[in-house]
Amino acid sequence: MSHRTPTDILVLHAVRILGYAETDRIAARFAMPAGLAAEHLLDAEARGWVTHIAFAGDGGWSLTEAGKVHGERLLAAELDRCGTRAVVVRVHRDFLPHNVAVADSCTAWQLAEIGLGEATVTIGETISRLGTAADALAELEARLVAGMDRFAGYHQRFAGAVERAGTEPAWITATDRDSCHRVWFEFHEDLIASLGLTR
Repeated sequence: MSHRTPTDILVLHAVRILGYAETDRIAARFAMPAGLAAEHLLDAEARGWVTHIAFAGDGGWSLTEAGKVHGERLLAAELDRCGTRAVVVRVHRDFLPHNVAVADSCTAWQLAEIGLGEATVTIGETISRLGTAADALAELEARLVAGMDRFAGYHQRFAGAVERAGTEPAWITATDRDSCHRVWFEFHEDLIASLGLTR
């Protein structure tokens, strides 16, 4: 049976992989009630692991350096307790070539959109490359989810963004939605946080 991560760890981890987010988005990341997420966020704030920033009517949570270190310690202990460290290490290794391909595809598309760069890529070519990455992500996620359920959902989100990008290219790199770039970035952050690595 796949291991279920405790909610207090999930909330701290959600702040890490989202970077900066309001309570509702943090709660939604792992499908938990907003009230429960808020309780854990306030507890984490009291311990100096997260901080809330409000500006011009907007507000969100971000991780402190102490929270980052603490979160990585919790994730490392969880990997060792579940015996899944070797799997995550192998998935990260197998992920890296696909990460280069996705980064290159997103950059090439952004340059094409604003008319920069020597080579021109089409939306069809970009969607095809991202579709290949989606197939790879499905396999990588399946290997992870066999041991830990918190890795579930990346493929569905990424593939959904690829499909939407066919008619609305903003789904490739936009920051105001669950775009291909955003989902891929979160998956990468999830892996490196779990292994205590840096980009």
